[in-house]
Amino acid sequence: QVQLVESGGGLVQAGGSLKLSCAASLIIFSSNTMGWYRQAPGKQRELVARITYSGTTNYADSVKGRFTISRDYAKNTVWLQMNSLKAEDTGVYYCNAVYTLQSWGPGTQVTVSS
Repeated sequence: QVQLVESGGGLVQAGGSLKLSCAASLIIFSSNTMGWYRQAPGKQRELVARITYSGTTNYADSVKGRFTISRDYAKNTVWLQMNSLKAEDTGVYYCNAVYTLQSWGPGTQVTVSS
């Protein structure tokens, strides 16, 4: 079954950190570039970080230097370490394959208080 399940969100003060995780079914994870997306209130979903099968990473300018994406092949898991969080990082975070989008998971809410 194709599945994506995100977790790790929460409420944090500005300047704090959170680590998100995404458990993906093998069919999604095994050969795809994976990405973390976020949807802020009233805004469109945007790609904030991605990691290729070989481990090459790219970040949106808004999170560069603060967020780190990684993947664990043994656990079919994608991580997003978020440091120095800002109020504008608030939103629902989702993971998905970047070039072959699958059905979206439930996402995980991140709220950063200023």
